[in-house]
Amino acid sequence: MLTQYDIEEVQQHCNHAFSQQEIVSLYERFCQLDRNNGGFISAEEFLSVPEFAVNPLSQRLLRMVDGLNFKEFVAFLSAFSPHATLHQKIEFIFKVYDSDGNGKVTFTDMLDVLRDLTGTFISEKQREQVLTDVLDEAGYTKDSLMILSDFVKILGNSGLKIEVEVPVD
Repeated sequence: MLTQYDIEEVQQHCNHAFSQQEIVSLYERFCQLDRNNGGFISAEEFLSVPEFAVNPLSQRLLRMVDGLNFKEFVAFLSAFSPHATLHQKIEFIFKVYDSDGNGKVTFTDMLDVLRDLTGTFISEKQREQVLTDVLDEAGYTKDSLMILSDFVKILGNSGLKIEVEVPVD
């Protein structure tokens, strides 16, 4: 059971990306997912969400969500909130690409994500060419190691509007 203090603490932890009612709804969903009532959600429990299981990036996301407690669960989902800042969304995207968590994204990291997203729809050679062209246009090369500030620079100045919402009910 969440107290008012708990709700406000979680709300602050996620930079007010969710209203208090949304946090209560997320808590109910968290409890449904936490089948063993351990206070944490495992990767297997997360895979029970159909939308998550069919996501082409689900394996990358699983590394980010395995073992989350409720506060961390809400913080993870806050990047999908319409109230999240562009910087928060870019930071989340960066973490998806930075699969080893070293704070750097390589050409291979980006190629792996592109492979996950495109599957067999395009060839490996086409993927490499698309990625090389995108990097070149942004002023980077295949040998560039990108850090979060690079992602912020590229995505923040692209005019790109990043909108992904997570239903909380």
